[in-house]
Amino acid sequence: MVLSASLAVVFGILTVLLYRSGAVRALPGLTLVLFGFTLASTGLGPTITRFLTGLVQLIGSIRV
Repeated sequence: MVLSASLAVVFGILTVLLYRSGAVRALPGLTLVLFGFTLASTGLGPTITRFLTGLVQLIGSIRV
């Protein structure tokens, strides 16, 4: 739950920054789509949340 709220905040901040900079293109558009799926509880929402959780765990397990 904490991970989902944190990702929603991060995607929300990214959305605002990208909107204000006027740089909403392909990659920022993907960020907007992920933000929407994170906030909404659609059929794809849980799948995307699981993917993002796995990605965060993968990044967290990388030892430099």
